[in-house]
Amino acid sequence: MATVNFSVPDEVKELFNTSFEGRNKSAIIAELMLQAVENQKDQEKRATAIERLLARRQTKKPVTAKAIKAAREALRS
Repeated sequence: MATVNFSVPDEVKELFNTSFEGRNKSAIIAELMLQAVENQKDQEKRATAIERLLARRQTKKPVTAKAIKAAREALRS
């Protein structure tokens, strides 16, 4: 198992120690780090999806509100 050292403000350390008193703080930090990694991956996936949508939008012909309304009505019948 690896050891990681981080500097945090004293206030953050005190709040953390108070909030998680009596618990395995190393396990909590490891879980928080995994959550941060997953959050970063999700953010990157969203950014990629947005980029793909915007790129696709550049190649597609705009559709009027009238055409959208007609398509909706056709699907409802």
